[in-house]
Amino acid sequence: MNRPAELDDIQGLVRFAYGHLKQASFVMLRVKDQKQEAARAWLAKLPVTSAIDANPPPPQALQVALTCEGLQALGVGDDILQGFSLEFVAGMAGDDNRSRRLGDVGDSAPAAWQWGAANKMPHVLLMLYAEPSGMAAWRQKVVRGATACFQILSDLETTDMDGREPFGFVDGISQPKLDWQRRRATQDQELEEYAELSCLGEFLLGYPNEYGLYTDRPLLDPQGAAADLPRAEDVPEKADLGRNGSYLVFRQLHQDVAGFWQYLDRQAGGDAQLRTRLAETVVGRTLDGKPLVPSEGLNGFDYRGDPDGLRCPVGAHIRRANPRNGDIPAGKPGLLGWLLRTLGFDAKAREQDLIASTRFHRLLRRGREYGEAIPLDQALADRKAEAGLHFICLNANIARQFEFVQSAWLTGTRFGGLDREGDPLLGDRSPDLNGAATDHYSMPQAFGACQRLEGLPRFINVEGGAYFFLPGIRALRYLVTAT
Repeated sequence: MNRPAELDDIQGLVRFAYGHLKQASFVMLRVKDQKQEAARAWLAKLPVTSAIDANPPPPQALQVALTCEGLQALGVGDDILQGFSLEFVAGMAGDDNRSRRLGDVGDSAPAAWQWGAANKMPHVLLMLYAEPSGMAAWRQKVVRGATACFQILSDLETTDMDGREPFGFVDGISQPKLDWQRRRATQDQELEEYAELSCLGEFLLGYPNEYGLYTDRPLLDPQGAAADLPRAEDVPEKADLGRNGSYLVFRQLHQDVAGFWQYLDRQAGGDAQLRTRLAETVVGRTLDGKPLVPSEGLNGFDYRGDPDGLRCPVGAHIRRANPRNGDIPAGKPGLLGWLLRTLGFDAKAREQDLIASTRFHRLLRRGREYGEAIPLDQALADRKAEAGLHFICLNANIARQFEFVQSAWLTGTRFGGLDREGDPLLGDRSPDLNGAATDHYSMPQAFGACQRLEGLPRFINVEGGAYFFLPGIRALRYLVTAT
């Protein structure tokens, strides 16, 4: 029988987005030279917020995550580090090939980042949440004494934009639902239809994932301080340092709000209605969040009724980020129908079978907007302002989840059978390997050729990023006291 999720050992961000706490502050620290012991002692005293239900909800929350370089700076040995994923150990800016796959090129290359590369790599991430009136006091309480052993590398503030991201669209609508009760089968079962419910192991280490397998993570002999760690479900004689932890991806994304709306205004010839319609077609939702395909509410839909992208283009941002498909294309029921689709004899199914199954590539998003919300009329008047998204997501497998979505679905220029075009919002516009342009966006029509937006500029640039480990609370205590 599956053990229940240990909510008291899970950092609350996995379960809650802390939406009731409108202000967030992300403080990034580097351990000072010769201050390793002091840094560990300071971290051990932090009041980390767990995933236990609280009624009323807490007036503030604190989460703590660490980079691989941070674990090294705190004295964690290679015998433990080698148990983490290769992507986490290498880092987001670890090599040029990874940067190219993620679209971190040109002005978004790590060499231009404000933080996250070379000597600007954070060791520790403090994530503070509070009501705006209480943030200053909460930050002062948490960070008190940190400068004795840490350098404050960055202090990233957020802005409450009332549920909209800087381009003006309602955001944060679509999220997977975690199987906290552990009712999903623990073996890989083929699912024809898209479902919101995901196995815990897709987002938390130490639990079975959608394949019915346990993701690799550090397993230790349960001796000394390691005896206080949870035991591994799949290897009960081992202490599980990864259990109840997750990998946290953080990217600071600057959004060119004026550039976005001015480009669309030129394409629309100044027609306000057409300008809005083009923007909504690029995103895949209306400004108020309604999907362009029929839906029950804002999130009850898939794309089976729109296989050619006549309502919502195949390359629209939300369709790339979450294709909402099953393991195999829809078709005739029964064993014969399954065989025809699986063996490739159903021509219509073959045409649709171009996108990997969504359930193996889900992300749990926990981002926050920052900067100044720019009204449309001011954006059109070329008013420049600092605005963007602190993109934060949780996943148990960086390569299969975040990096796959970013490189194959968003940056990739062949998504869904498209011809050399990346995501209209997040694409990096780099020419393909043959030198052909990728700066266009196709909008299929019921009759005649596709309409296309040509000469798309890059609307979003990366200004910093890193991979973090968000440990379980017992694992955090172990890492800063016993290693």
